[in-house]
Amino acid sequence: MEKYLISVLYWIILFSISVLPFIQSFNYGEALSKSILYFEAQRSGHLPYNQRVKWRHHSGLSDGLLEGVDLVGGYYDAGDNIKFGLPMAFTITMLSWSVLQYQEQVAAGGEFQNALDAIKWATDYFIKAHPEPNVLWVQVGDGESDHKCWQRPEDMRTSRPAYKIDEEHPGSEVAGETAAALAAASIVFRENNPYYSHLLLEHAQQLFEFADKFRGKYDESIEVVKEYYASTSGYKDELLWAALWLYKATHKFDYLNYALGNGESFNGTTWAIREFSWDLKFAGVQVLVAMLPRENNEEYNKILQEFHSNAEHYICAQLNRNNNNANVPRTPGGLLYIREWNALQYVTTAILLLMVYSDHLKATNQNMQCGQVLVTGDEIYAFAKMQVDYILGSNPIGMSYLVGYGSKYPQRVHHRGASIEGHDKNIRYTGCMEGYKRWFKTQDPNPNVLVGAIIGGPDKNDQFYDQRSNFVQSEACTYNTAPLVGVFAKLHVLENKNLVDNLPFLCSS
Repeated sequence: MEKYLISVLYWIILFSISVLPFIQSFNYGEALSKSILYFEAQRSGHLPYNQRVKWRHHSGLSDGLLEGVDLVGGYYDAGDNIKFGLPMAFTITMLSWSVLQYQEQVAAGGEFQNALDAIKWATDYFIKAHPEPNVLWVQVGDGESDHKCWQRPEDMRTSRPAYKIDEEHPGSEVAGETAAALAAASIVFRENNPYYSHLLLEHAQQLFEFADKFRGKYDESIEVVKEYYASTSGYKDELLWAALWLYKATHKFDYLNYALGNGESFNGTTWAIREFSWDLKFAGVQVLVAMLPRENNEEYNKILQEFHSNAEHYICAQLNRNNNNANVPRTPGGLLYIREWNALQYVTTAILLLMVYSDHLKATNQNMQCGQVLVTGDEIYAFAKMQVDYILGSNPIGMSYLVGYGSKYPQRVHHRGASIEGHDKNIRYTGCMEGYKRWFKTQDPNPNVLVGAIIGGPDKNDQFYDQRSNFVQSEACTYNTAPLVGVFAKLHVLENKNLVDNLPFLCSS
């Protein structure tokens, strides 16, 4: 028996020594699960019986009542209690794309149903917000009064006006992005829930037609949104974006022809840019087109090549490989850095585009050129992974910017619900100014951990100041986390595969 135990111990030690070099310091499966959980903390409306984030409770139950429409549900986009349609829709387009691209990996990580639930929480709301073909309710809540209060959403008593776009007050950006979100989501639900998928697609097609037929900037129709989510890029990118997602969802060439035919006039083939965000979609458009197969049609291929060149300009900009210095700056620690406010939103969207394009190059056995330099799919993947690892803690100050992940993460996230004792522990009403005095100004950590949120992130010198008042760095947004859900799943599966592939061969005689 003793000899047997010694033999077992020997093999355990040998196994450990063999495996150690291949064990990574990041648990991507944990990051996946926590990133999905974050969306439950952002829910508005009547929470379900299986709600896992217990410090949240029902809120916004009379949204739309004064306007005679049911607008209960959806997501709060950040740390306040307003529902903004444009970033909410972009969140769901990104979440759907991320899950769609890595559906098998999300399922392998045990989070596919939770991902469906996260998407459906918003798409159910979008359906209600679109009661007529040419009407879309795009905001609930008043920014000015909401920002004067520091309250849990469960306690808010501030004005909750609802704002819509229609034929007389168009908003092609938000109608187009909502169409894109519903189209992308319809693909995700196609096998799991075909009836619901068809319903989403029907709304998506109507919204695209509305956005295209009644063109106009949504922040000119709804001026109150300008201070928060102004459309600086206009609506042409959203029209191209929506058309492409509808093409992916329907395979109808009318949508593809729309995108390609308007490529030049809508700046899709003429703008070479280096960022991708809730406002600026051209890079996403260009990457989607760049991955389309070539056909035996010279004019068609010429247009595809123009989109393709701009897509690769974006990829090269992230890799710091453009010859004309049109590259994305980096912090000393290597993080992509577009601008100060909510810096990580541009990083997470870049990561998804890089990963998707890397997959495309490897699947088609292609490389790409950045100037005179040959770039492989593996190189793009490695850089994207480095950005993910920076977010998870591989940075100069060892800070995880995924809240609740790792041993060191932000403790004072700028978030009303997280910063006030949760509804599960204290149902007593917290007044508007009481929240500021008792909770906002304290230096204590938030009583509730906003698990899975990706906050604004570090400054250009890799520094982060963990203060609730530092909303530029410490506020989280749903569209920061959404692109990484599938990426975490991909990395989780690859790390497990790498581990298994490198296990020692054990045999007995």
